[in-house]
Amino acid sequence: MSKKLILVIEDEEDILALIHFNLIKAGLRVECATTGEEGYKKARDYKPDLILLDLMLPGMDGLEVCNRLRQAPETKDCPIIMLTAKGEEHDIVKGLELGADDYITKPFSPQVLLARVRAVMRRRTQPDNQPDQGSPIEIHDLYIHPGRNKVVAAGETVELTLSEFKILTLLATRPGWVFNRTQIIDAVHSEGYAVTDRAVDVQIVGLRKKLGSCGEYIETVRGIGYRFKE
Repeated sequence: MSKKLILVIEDEEDILALIHFNLIKAGLRVECATTGEEGYKKARDYKPDLILLDLMLPGMDGLEVCNRLRQAPETKDCPIIMLTAKGEEHDIVKGLELGADDYITKPFSPQVLLARVRAVMRRRTQPDNQPDQGSPIEIHDLYIHPGRNKVVAAGETVELTLSEFKILTLLATRPGWVFNRTQIIDAVHSEGYAVTDRAVDVQIVGLRKKLGSCGEYIETVRGIGYRFKE
């Protein structure tokens, strides 16, 4: 089996060297870029298994790179972990809204970095010969197939990010059940994932918008969280 390829887009030399060393040590292949433009080109050329993307880049910043990667057919499904500085909560939320899978706040330990990389690749990888996991969910005029990551809303196929899909599946599996934001975070990103309540709200807003008229089935329970309409 070939080693997984990680693309690191980071302009700080010390951090880039640290990441490169630890990924190589962990048995992964690594390609590096120091600008947004270079990183975007390499992502499309090399089609990596995961991208580590710094938000503060010279030229094209990380958010723009993330947006373009999600628009390009070659990279739209590639897992992306954002590298952020403290105090960039707005950019973190925006990045998650654009389709990033996770984020790591600087400074970080090599152990945390490797754990996040492995967790995201594990969540995003489902071999073609693996049986579908979970039975289809049909509720109101929504069809959700957990194994195929497929959603059809009012007869139209809807493209969701992995996080949006997991939130929708969580809520639709138990209609009428109220989930608070912490429960949603734990279910989508595993226990202890450091995402703010605001990030969950942004994901819900984006999910409702993509579902169109079916978005009204996701109800806000003021002061608590969200539920799917029975």
